[in-house]
Amino acid sequence: MAYQFTVNRRVYVFDTLKELMAKATPERSGDILAGVAASSAEERAAAQFCLADVPLKRFLAEEIIPYEEDEVTRLIMDRRDGDALGEIGHLTVGEFREWLLAADGEAMKRIAPGLIPEMAAAVSKIMKN
Repeated sequence: MAYQFTVNRRVYVFDTLKELMAKATPERSGDILAGVAASSAEERAAAQFCLADVPLKRFLAEEIIPYEEDEVTRLIMDRRDGDALGEIGHLTVGEFREWLLAADGEAMKRIAPGLIPEMAAAVSKIMKN
């Protein structure tokens, strides 16, 4: 599934969730050297705004690190409590950001077993927006 966002009549297209996450990351020399960083501040902003509109459940449907290829991913997914995400499962990354800013410790404890690291990483990438 491709993701896209328009800035100043320029359409930025991100072919995968993995690419979108990489381009939404603040500029880092290692990402630049690896060739995964956004090519400009505008592309990074487009990726961040696009990421904010991604539903949390998308992270369960489109793996960033394939289950079959990574033991840590298997461990996380096998121990994840799918019911715990019920309270927030309908939210986008941006809506989840707002939910987190208003939530108390008890609410966070309820949903934590349903989250995966990629969901938390996505929120952290848009926290300054």
